[in-house]
Amino acid sequence: MTRLLGDMNLSTEWNPLLRAPGHWAVHSSEVGDPRAPEKALMQWAIANGCAIFIHDLDFGTMLTLSDANGPSVLQVRGLNVLTGAIGPLVLSVLRIKFANTEQGALDSSPASQVASK
Repeated sequence: MTRLLGDMNLSTEWNPLLRAPGHWAVHSSEVGDPRAPEKALMQWAIANGCAIFIHDLDFGTMLTLSDANGPSVLQVRGLNVLTGAIGPLVLSVLRIKFANTEQGALDSSPASQVASK
């Protein structure tokens, strides 16, 4: 199962949903300064073997420009990123695309795809 660090832009309500099928999930507010820059989030995720679950459109760019090999990133896009709206899609993406996060992955899933899935 995947180890996930949730970004400040996502609700802590994601943790129980992600933990239910066996993922390890923690919100960034639980592990550091909520005002810390994204680089600190990235460093914490790398040091703790976590993929980052994020709703921040510039994080993928920062990761690419950093030339780092990780962390893996699951980025959700859209206006409604609450568990009730896209929870099943996120769990599906984790099951299919994040089975081996140590290999590195960047998935950007638009919330608009939830209706068509």
